[in-house]
Amino acid sequence: MNPLVNTVDFNQRPFIAIWEVTQACDLACVHCRASAQPERHPMELSTYEGKQLINQIAALEVPVFVITGGDPIKRPDLFELIAHARKVGVRVSLTPSATPLLTRDVVFRLKEAGLARLAVSMDGASAATHDAFRGLSGSFARTLDAVRWANEAGLPVQINTTFSRRNIGEIDSIVALMEQLKITLWSVFFLVPTGRGKLNDLLTADEFEKVFAKVHQLSKKAGFDIKTTEAQHYRRYALQQKVADRKAGIATDAPARVEDAIGRAPRGLNDGKGFVFISHTGEVFPSGFLPLSAGTIRQESLADIYRNSPVFRALRDTSKLEGKCGACEFKEICGGSRARAYALTGNPHGEEPCCSYIPRGYTVPPPAVKTATSLHVLQGA
Repeated sequence: MNPLVNTVDFNQRPFIAIWEVTQACDLACVHCRASAQPERHPMELSTYEGKQLINQIAALEVPVFVITGGDPIKRPDLFELIAHARKVGVRVSLTPSATPLLTRDVVFRLKEAGLARLAVSMDGASAATHDAFRGLSGSFARTLDAVRWANEAGLPVQINTTFSRRNIGEIDSIVALMEQLKITLWSVFFLVPTGRGKLNDLLTADEFEKVFAKVHQLSKKAGFDIKTTEAQHYRRYALQQKVADRKAGIATDAPARVEDAIGRAPRGLNDGKGFVFISHTGEVFPSGFLPLSAGTIRQESLADIYRNSPVFRALRDTSKLEGKCGACEFKEICGGSRARAYALTGNPHGEEPCCSYIPRGYTVPPPAVKTATSLHVLQGA
């Protein structure tokens, strides 16, 4: 596969493909986009269908392929699927759940099967916070064990952290914990209120900026890479800081970091734009957080759906962006979270609800007047 990330044409192929192999999971995470259940769905893609999907991923030369869930370890054919991916030249990252199913033996078997990166979630700096987030006592300790086991196996580790109202108070402690662990990537997720994710757990636009500041400062010194998910406007923040640093004569070179040959995403990546999500039943979505079905791989090829679906084509067209996102000078590298816009407004082309930046020359419209009719509708009467 071509490791050069800058050659990806988002109109032709995605940079990231995520396959939700199952929704079955023994956790009950408060922010789970999938509302995962304990048992597997009878209409999950079969082993054969899964291998055919992986073959399509290989043909598209998708640089980053992630197997997720639910909990992928709930599928008995997981190791077979990973081995097949390695056989056809697809590098696989995996996001298992930190339950008793995740053991040292499993981690070493994953490495032997050909797994390229293990990604585990850590949503607090303490067991109290993390385990409450995940709905299972012992999950925090199991996550730390998984990191250690992966280090022993020589398997690169990614930590996923979702920031919300529940853990924002621990951000400094979480950052300190990341610095202590031997990891390749810290992936910072920002809540999208879908599935079990609740609107009252969503951070404000100003709180987003505060997290951006912490992440950006850490990026200057960390020995691991950092990426954000569903915070496309972090790219705007980082670019603004880079310009400010250069004006102040501050060096902006990044420190040496652990690499595992899984490339960084190009600028402009967004839901449906360089990103594709395949559900456990084969439905194709712009992302796992944007529930707009574009088709199913049981009827069409992944390439046809990604390239030609009206859903995907519209999401890749920045001229369709509305509100301040449509007027923003950063829209080609940012574009705002399409998933969060949809979750809060019902419009996937609406403006990012959690961005405080006002584009140059943009006039903020006055707040909508709450008429008796609009209140009647909002109250569901």
